[in-house]
This record gives sequence, C-alpha cells and structure tokens, in this order.
Amino acid sequence: MSTLTPNIVVPASETPGLAVTRTRSWKAPIALAVFTILSLLLVTAAHRDGHSTFRLASSSDFVKLPNAVLPTAGTGIVLTIVLALITVFAAQQSARYRKTPLWLLALFGVLFFVGFLTWAGADNSILVPGLLVGSLGLSCPLIFGALGGVISERVGVVNVAIEGQLLGGAFVSAIVASVTGSLWAGLLSALVAGALVSMVLAVFSIRYLVDQVIVGVVLNVLVTGLTSFFYSEVLTNSPGLNKGLRFSTLDIPGLSSIPLIGPLLFQQNIVVYLMYVAVAAVFFGLFKTRWGLRLRAVGEHPQAADTVGIRVNATRFWNVSLAGAIAGLGGAFFTLGDLGQFQKEMTAGAGYIALAAVIFGRWDPIRATLAALLFGFASNLQNVLSVVGSPVPSEFMLMLPYVVTILAVAGLVGQSRGPAASGKPYIKS
Repeated sequence: MSTLTPNIVVPASETPGLAVTRTRSWKAPIALAVFTILSLLLVTAAHRDGHSTFRLASSSDFVKLPNAVLPTAGTGIVLTIVLALITVFAAQQSARYRKTPLWLLALFGVLFFVGFLTWAGADNSILVPGLLVGSLGLSCPLIFGALGGVISERVGVVNVAIEGQLLGGAFVSAIVASVTGSLWAGLLSALVAGALVSMVLAVFSIRYLVDQVIVGVVLNVLVTGLTSFFYSEVLTNSPGLNKGLRFSTLDIPGLSSIPLIGPLLFQQNIVVYLMYVAVAAVFFGLFKTRWGLRLRAVGEHPQAADTVGIRVNATRFWNVSLAGAIAGLGGAFFTLGDLGQFQKEMTAGAGYIALAAVIFGRWDPIRATLAALLFGFASNLQNVLSVVGSPVPSEFMLMLPYVVTILAVAGLVGQSRGPAASGKPYIKS
C-alpha cells in the first residue's frame, strides 16, 4: 500500500479562485515508528539490567572527559519515550502537509543508536573515540566514491562503475608507490587510474550511446577480474611490487588534543585530510561557481544548455573523468591510508554502497557524505559489539549497511528525484 495519499486540491485563502496541490507523505513517520517499536522491544522483551559505561576520553586528550555511566534499563525507557514523541510530532507534520525537519531526523538517529549501544553494552564499557575513528576510516573511501557519483550523475551520467574506480585506484597506487618509493606518486597514480576507468565509461555512454548501467557493471567486473589476475600472477610472485607503504598519522598541533573531536578529526593521515578538502570543494564548486552551474544545467536540461553555447557531451566527458579521479583517491585510502598492501577484491562492494549514499543523500555532496558516514558507522558497529560481547550476532550487524542501502534505493527515506537528464544520452539535433 502506498504511503502517499492522493493529491488534494486546497483552495488558496489569499487568492480566490486559485488552487494549490499539496502531497502528504507518511514515509518518515512510518520509518520512525518502526525504529521506535524496535527500541520498545529491546526495553521490554529483551530487557537487560546493569550499567553501560561510555569512555569519552583517549590517552592523547589534553582534557580528560569523565566516563558516562548510564543505567541500561532506565536509559532505554527514557529514550524510547523521547523517540515516541518525535514519531508523533513527525506524524503531525505529515498530517499538516509539512516535512519533518532534517535535524530532528538526525537527532532521532543519534538517540536510537545511544539507546541501542546502552542496551548492547550492559555491564561493559564502550570506547567512544575508537568507535568514531573506526567509523570515519570505513567511511572515507565511501565518501570519495559518493562525491564522484554526485558529480557524475549531476552532469547526466549514471556512475555504476564506482567500484571499479575504487579498485583501480587501490591497485595502481600500491604498485606505483612500491616501485617509486613515493607515497605521493602512488596517490597521484590513483587519480589517473580512477579517471581512466571513468573515461571508458564516458566514451561508451556518451559517444556510442551504450546503456550507462550496463557499461558500469561491465567495468566493475572487468577491473575486478584484471586486478585479481595480476594480484595472483604478479604481485604474489613479486613482493617488491606490493611493499605495504602507507601514510603515517599526521596530528594537527592543538586541535588533535581536543577531547573526543581531536582523535576523530585531527589525528588522521593525509588521505583523510584530502577528503575534508574534497567535500568542501565539491559542495562549493557545484553550487557557488560557474563550473557547477554549467554542470547542473547539462544534467537537468541538456537541450537548454546547448542553446546557450555549452558543449554538452564535452562537459559530460570531462566531469565524468573528474568524478573517477576523485573516486580513485578513495581507492588509494585502502592501500596507502589503511592496509598498505593491495589485497584481492579489497573494496568488497564499497562502490555500490557509495552509489547508494548518492541516492540516500539526494545527489547533494553534504547529504551524501552524511549517508556515507552512516554506512561506515553501521559497518564498524559490528566490530564494537563483538568486543563488548553483545547478544546481537555480528552477522546481523554486517547486514545493516546493506539493509539501509535497500531502503535508500527503494525510496523509503523520502522522495528522491535525481537530475532530470541523468542516464539519458544527448544527441544534438
């Protein structure tokens, strides 16, 4: 049954004879109600006693924050009531043809996870800085991939090949860094590798009008096969080509000692810092520059863009290539920023999660970044739960990012409308 009621025509009060059409959506209240019921079940059917300790300080903090010790049962009851109140408010907003504020949805998510962690960590302690730092590490390649996906789809090309761009960047950066002994050379080579994969996507989808989704899937399979073959036949027999070089952690003086935030944001390697710059640059470029205006015009109405002198296909080609270069940096994080060595199929489907973050974030770089952070947090949560001995099976938590992905793609997080010309080839008349 659809959660959207039929359009209702309401007479305008200020202008007689004029009518406006408003759509009432119940998606947000229904989603919040499901999570509220889940919280209620944890408090009642799966009741746990004891206390949960949240350790807020790390060894390098300048100021040591005290531990937060919360009663498991009492915290769960209070938070469930608050979640129920937010759900009721969201339902009232929908009944009045209004949207639930984004900040309130974010607050709901934070409160739910606090309640869940309090329940899961009963009579145990959870190191909050470690949870957040691990989540950011898992989110970094997703954010690079999501930024590439936003640029590509905003210009009119569906970028299903993010997985191949990540994997290509990881493979080439490891080899180049090992051969040259320069991590910076490896980082630059990741840009080139991701751009080359994107150029293949652009040529076939723009020049030869091949279905963009099919080209993207084929590229993912091709890059996976090539990197797996060379890993098995070359890298395993020549360890000098896969030495395990990686960037060391770079602490920002002063900022890295800020409690809780310091270890999370300012005790990272150079790839993570480049991610901060990339998010800000893509957002500013898309919405504050002529380049972004032209890019969005080509993705929304290529015919109109063509009439004002914008070369539609050329704009698409070079911006899709740029998107691949950004995604290639995400691949470099796997090797130069995390593991150091290339491993067979090490991206493990991160490109598809990044694509879901694009949809979840409604083709906006900031929202897509937040979606990628959510997926990274969900992935890291299973590691933390296994350490504290949670009764929740770790395999269930591994499902969470993919469940959220399905919900995002299905449109259950709200109405998602991509760029009007995304996926549609442009043939100049």
